[in-house]
Amino acid sequence: MLSDEKITRLSHVLLKGLTSKGFIELREEEGKVWREVKRSIISFLKISEEIDSAVRKKMQSFSRKIIEGSPEWDVLYRKFYREEANRRGMATE
Repeated sequence: MLSDEKITRLSHVLLKGLTSKGFIELREEEGKVWREVKRSIISFLKISEEIDSAVRKKMQSFSRKIIEGSPEWDVLYRKFYREEANRRGMATE
């Protein structure tokens, strides 16, 4: 998980970039929008951690142990991560 400082900085950079490039136009007070961006980042990170935990638990349940970091582990991790993210309504691609 990122520190609160890093999440705050990321949310400021993201909001500034989106507004300065004209991708979004604020219809609410900037502080209110910034807080929502920050809340969304925190929520995304929390769900990502939950997915990671579920995937690792699934992979540990195999009768044959797969070594973390091996090509096989990486392929299976990505596959199971995508599946779990899709189940939770988070598009990964």
